[in-house]
Amino acid sequence: MTTALPDVTIGVDFGTLSGRALVVAVDDGRELGSAVHEYTHAVVERALPGGRVLPADWALQIPQDWRDVLRFAIPRALEAAGVRPQQVVGIATDFTACTVLPTTADGTPLCELPAFTDRPHAYPKLWRHHAAQPEADLIVSRAQESDQGWLARYGGRISSEWQYAKALQTLREDPAAYEAADRWIEAADWIVWELTGEENRNLCTAGYKGIHQDGAYPHREFLASLDPGFADFTAKLDHPLSPLGAPAGKLTAVAAALTGLPEGTVVAVGNVDAHVTSAAAQALDPGHMLAIMGTSTCHIMNSDVLAEVPGMCGVVRDGVVPGLWGYEAGQSGVGDILAWAVRTAAPHDYAVEARRRGISLHELLTEKAAAQPVGGHGLLALDWHSGNRSVLVDHHLSGLIVGLTLDTRPEDVYRALVEATAYGTRTIIEAFERSGVPVAEFTAAGGLLRNPFLMQTYSDVLNRPVNLLVSEQGPALGAAIHAAVAAGAYPDIRAASAAMGRLQRRAYTPDPARAAAYERLYAEYRTLHDHFGRGGNDVMHRLRALRDQA
Repeated sequence: MTTALPDVTIGVDFGTLSGRALVVAVDDGRELGSAVHEYTHAVVERALPGGRVLPADWALQIPQDWRDVLRFAIPRALEAAGVRPQQVVGIATDFTACTVLPTTADGTPLCELPAFTDRPHAYPKLWRHHAAQPEADLIVSRAQESDQGWLARYGGRISSEWQYAKALQTLREDPAAYEAADRWIEAADWIVWELTGEENRNLCTAGYKGIHQDGAYPHREFLASLDPGFADFTAKLDHPLSPLGAPAGKLTAVAAALTGLPEGTVVAVGNVDAHVTSAAAQALDPGHMLAIMGTSTCHIMNSDVLAEVPGMCGVVRDGVVPGLWGYEAGQSGVGDILAWAVRTAAPHDYAVEARRRGISLHELLTEKAAAQPVGGHGLLALDWHSGNRSVLVDHHLSGLIVGLTLDTRPEDVYRALVEATAYGTRTIIEAFERSGVPVAEFTAAGGLLRNPFLMQTYSDVLNRPVNLLVSEQGPALGAAIHAAVAAGAYPDIRAASAAMGRLQRRAYTPDPARAAAYERLYAEYRTLHDHFGRGGNDVMHRLRALRDQA
């Protein structure tokens, strides 16, 4: 008697520097095999491939790098899992949000047309492209002047990372590229277009990054107030929005040849890396906050309460799971800040010690930092090296360390920065709760879970237990869960999450003595936060302006 081969789905997670494919068993979410493909061009920050130099605060990507993930990572993941392509019942993708690109009507990226290869605005703008801050400021000021109701859904601010600011920058700086772009699309939707051959737009990115609220985008008159040439921008976005977990289409013959999967395999609607992880972490109930912690941190939480939370990245009905309001907040830099500390604060003798002991500089600094008592370094930092996403929504703010002396050691700086990122998360939680949106549970996911000292620090600073997503590939697992729903294996996202998700509750609990000590330090953090972030002293903006002039 022949035993039927088990059904599997594939989740493909497109990150900042690489993409990964994960093969998952549909019945219980077992991770059977995975593969990673590093982007050839990584993040294009200094110059285009042809050599054209980019200004400050630019961050672009190359679409072919994303196609290569489909080409290389999926077959390798199937091989690692020992799974036949015919067992795959569905595939789903997730992407960094706010990574947007201009395309022709058939989905061809503008940067792939010979006439546009040397024009920066023809390329996809990565989430951390922060050069559109003037445009974001203009959108906010015009929205305030004309009392746009949607502004409150985004905490009263619009980020320079989002669709409208980046598109307006394109219009202002390269009108020809803007006009040539028939479509302006999130990479989360473009990659689905590549797989199915048909344009599809997901409800999540449209709501959180495309200012789509209550069934509509900002109206034509408002857009014209930003720039007369921007009046019809919405035409580049217009398309029916698909709910999360729904099928977007089926794999084309071309995509099947690229991936090694059968033609006709179900492809789920695109999604955002952070939001899709909520299903993997079983963090779908109201008040259960999920923090996806990596180079940056994104905070996702569902609620049955609609409120105006200052500085949030957005609140969208059905934005994470049907039937609830999905809130998003975030910190622009977390792991990136710690990596900066390793690059700049660790002297040669630390590198020698790390090599001698066979550990990384991160591990060495963590070990030395963990041995200190709370407050023992005498430092306090602001975690704004990549600007502030929540709650200030100002990417022209910068990092700060107070208390440096000639005795300050690299591990002191490292620990102060770890603590600063935890203070930033606490600031976000308190903003929710002051606005009447309770936070009942806190779960962490992402690469930073590998640092137990960091996770314990978060528990102590937040003074609450921290749950963990028991997977190192949360977004890919979440995507695979959505693929199972799209393929009809489960009736909805909740049912699929319950069967396939992974959660360890109370993995870290606060130490009462350390939590009490952090209360005093957090009060000082809030003083610095409000002074430099709320207009007490705009020196960070002035220094940036001087740098740009120079």
